[in-house]
Amino acid sequence: MLRLLLAAALSALASPLMAEIRVSDILGREVVLAAPAQKIVLGEGRHMAVLGLMHDDPVALVTGWRLDKALDEPTLAAYRAKFPAIDAIRPVGSGNRDISVETIISLDPDLVVLSLMDQGDPAMETARGQLESAGIAVAYVDFFAHPQENSIPSLRILGALTDGSERAEAFAEFYESRLNRIRDRLAGAAPEKPSVFFHVHAAPANCCSTVGAGVFNDFITTAGGENIGARAVDGVLGTVSLEFLIAEDPDFYIATGGAHMAARGGLVLGTAVGASDAEASFTALTSAPGFSALSAVSEGRARGVWHLFNDTPSHIALIEYLAKTFHPDLFADLDPAATLAEIDSRFSPVSVPGTWWIPAP
Repeated sequence: MLRLLLAAALSALASPLMAEIRVSDILGREVVLAAPAQKIVLGEGRHMAVLGLMHDDPVALVTGWRLDKALDEPTLAAYRAKFPAIDAIRPVGSGNRDISVETIISLDPDLVVLSLMDQGDPAMETARGQLESAGIAVAYVDFFAHPQENSIPSLRILGALTDGSERAEAFAEFYESRLNRIRDRLAGAAPEKPSVFFHVHAAPANCCSTVGAGVFNDFITTAGGENIGARAVDGVLGTVSLEFLIAEDPDFYIATGGAHMAARGGLVLGTAVGASDAEASFTALTSAPGFSALSAVSEGRARGVWHLFNDTPSHIALIEYLAKTFHPDLFADLDPAATLAEIDSRFSPVSVPGTWWIPAP
């Protein structure tokens, strides 16, 4: 009996040491946890869906979240239907990168997850320092600023910190096999790169917001296109005139949209959006003065895609869609819709219907 008690005591002493987790976050900062996080505060509500790629019940892990970049309403409703406890998650900030250190400390979390977009913000840097001084670990991830580069490393970081590494690796293999197929095929065929204009948050008025470096630019180039916005816009996002767009007359015109564009008369796509509504908004956009003069529109090379692909690892389906659009002969076998369906069935705890692209792949 004494031997058994001694063994149990030694095991209890050794367990915390054996369970200690050390991970470098997306900024290269070391994050140390005594054990996998069970009480998490999310700096962005959308990251609930990322946790869902690794955990059957991600809601059980989250005690607080900032409402900046919250889950969209249809996705929130789907989570609420399956996990009613989601309504008990405490808000710790609203928007514009504000966050309540006092509220977070009162929740006694194991881990606070911040975004790369928080880096360098003076108020957020102060908050991070206060949280770490209170003994709360803070990890930075990125699914938005450089999604293609950082999504899988960020997924692995969260997997390691939440005992979700097995599922994180399964998703990483799923993602990387599809990405490598596109890269390898393009490298072997070396096709000519078509010129592409990405009209983000697309509406006929106040044209045209577009992308320079990062985010959608990376998706375009990986899919074998040339983003004309990269030489017209300084930084990630900027505006060009409709006259510029008409003069450039790109091979492909790609508009991004979401439910948020309905109030602006723009392209409506995404969760809970029906195909007929999406198609009507796309037709209204591409038939507007100026846009209808584009060769890409008149010759059937205009497309619409869901804007929020830019903040989820599911963007691999968008890269497939773009590759198939730019090089249809080379990628005739790609099925982006099947890729999304497999993400839903294999990884996500909820499925939210919607329209993600026009025309369908």
